[in-house]
Amino acid sequence: MDIEIVSTDEAIAACYPVMRELRPHIGEQDFLARVRAQQAAAYRLACLRAEGAPVAVAGFRISENLAWGRHLYVDDLVTLTDRRSKGYGAALLAWLRAHAVEHGCRQLHLDSGLQREAAHRFYEREGMTKGGFHFVEIIQ
Repeated sequence: MDIEIVSTDEAIAACYPVMRELRPHIGEQDFLARVRAQQAAAYRLACLRAEGAPVAVAGFRISENLAWGRHLYVDDLVTLTDRRSKGYGAALLAWLRAHAVEHGCRQLHLDSGLQREAAHRFYEREGMTKGGFHFVEIIQ
């Protein structure tokens, strides 16, 4: 198993089948362009490969704000459904923590949809705590 930040078009595109499980509203034809656009705002895509194929991915960014100081924010974290409970998600989360420390971050944050109860159990098993509520308003 290896983990790296992917940067080539081919490597990013190879992550799509994994990311589709978390973000099914994004079509394969749009995925690369959306990742590239987000990279302009410091987004990075980490890929965990097992047996040469992506099985878990994490989209994240390092940022700084008044509330948290310098922190790593996880936008996306997902493991292929049929590869869960094999330690890949835990390994990727541990990699994210180490990457955060390496880049001077004091905190790691992520939001998770209320319906993702299995993910919440995973995060809590991994030592994360619920730190607040996320509110949203659709403005069109």
